[in-house]
Amino acid sequence: MSKIAIVTDSNSGVTQTQAEQLGIHVIPMPFRINDEDYFEDINLTQEQFYQKLAEDANVSTSQPSPDSLMTMWDKVLEDNDQIIYIPMSSGLSSSCQSAIMIAQEEYEGKVFVVDNQRISVTQRQSALDAKAMADAGLSAEAIVDKLMATKFESSIYIMLDTLHYLKKGGRITPAAAALGTLLRLKPVLQIQGEKLDAFAKARTSNQGKNIMINAIKADIENRFGGFEAKDYWISCAYTKDIDAANNWKKEVQEAFPDMDIHMDPLSLSVACHIGPGALAVTVTRKLHF
Repeated sequence: MSKIAIVTDSNSGVTQTQAEQLGIHVIPMPFRINDEDYFEDINLTQEQFYQKLAEDANVSTSQPSPDSLMTMWDKVLEDNDQIIYIPMSSGLSSSCQSAIMIAQEEYEGKVFVVDNQRISVTQRQSALDAKAMADAGLSAEAIVDKLMATKFESSIYIMLDTLHYLKKGGRITPAAAALGTLLRLKPVLQIQGEKLDAFAKARTSNQGKNIMINAIKADIENRFGGFEAKDYWISCAYTKDIDAANNWKKEVQEAFPDMDIHMDPLSLSVACHIGPGALAVTVTRKLHF
C-alpha cells in the first residue's frame, strides 16, 4: 500500500504548528507588501498583516513559485510515495493551474492536484478528509475522485464591515463604495464553488448575520436535501476581531444547537480583499467513504 501525504496551502487557515499536529503539510502563501516579500505564518503573522492594512500599505497576493512548490513536494516525497495536493480554488487564484501543470510534467503518478473549489475553512476540511481517507487505506486516485465528486457540497457566506478594500482592489467602483458607506450597508458575499460573488446587502450587522444563518439553512434544505446534524460540518470564520468572532460563534451555535461549531480566522489571501471586521459562516456536507 502506498504511503500518501496530504499537502495544502495556508489559504486553508491551517498554521504550520497545526499542520504538524494534524499530520499534513502546508505551503505558505506569499504576499508583496510595500515591495517586500512575506510568507504567511513564516515571517508574516495575522497581527502584523492587519497592522500593515491599518497603515494602508500596498498589499498584494501572489502564488507559490514553482521552485518553492517543487522543493516542498520533493521533501515530502522523501518519506512518502505519493502526494495529494489541495490548493485554493482555481476560481480565486491561478496557483492551482500552475500546480497542475508542474505535477503533470514533473511528478506524474506521484503528485495529484485536487481542484475542488475550496478556500479557507472548507479547504481545511478537504485536507482533513483527504488525510482520513489516506489513513483508511484509500488509493490516491480514489481520494481525488471522492474530493472532486463532492466539490460543490459546501458554501461560505461572508459579511463585510467595510467597503474600503473592495474599492481599493477594484472590485467595486468608488461611487458604489461611497454610497454603500453612506447607507452603512453590510454586504454579504458568497463562495459556492469557483468565485467570490455578491449575495445580499444588509443595513445592520444583525440583519447580515440573520441573512447568513438563513442562507446556510436554505442550502441544507434545498441544495443538500435536508438536515441531520450528523451529515454536516458548520464553521465560523472572521478577520481580526476575535471578540466579535466569539460572539458570532455563540449565535451560530444557538442557530444550530446540535452541531459542534469550529472557528478559524479567514486566510490572509481572502482578508486582504475584504479587510478587518468580517464575519463568515460555512456549511460542508460530511464526506463518507
